[in-house]
Amino acid sequence: MIQGIVIDAVDLERIHKIILEKPKLVARILTANEKIVFDNLSLKRQIEFLGGRYACKEAFSKAWGTGIGKVSFQEIEVLNNGAGAPVVTCSPLKEGKVFVSITHTDTMAFAQIILER
Repeated sequence: MIQGIVIDAVDLERIHKIILEKPKLVARILTANEKIVFDNLSLKRQIEFLGGRYACKEAFSKAWGTGIGKVSFQEIEVLNNGAGAPVVTCSPLKEGKVFVSITHTDTMAFAQIILER
């Protein structure tokens, strides 16, 4: 049964400013494993990566029914599988499936999360 379906969008200019002006916020958003990936990317890819992960975590928290605050950014981890597709590798959902899709344009990142129990 579907528990929640949410799409979230993030302005990449806002993400760019976070990276340049508030680098400590990057560590609050990304898990240690996500941060390792982030640190090995070019600035353009860092912006896209952080924007996509931020959108995923916001979408997950909304699909979960709480929003960020009741569930933290650190409780949700999104990495890529061997084929490069995003996969939620850690979340509060212990029984069920999480489906995720991330895309971006030059100015926006979008993520869709489907939670199934």
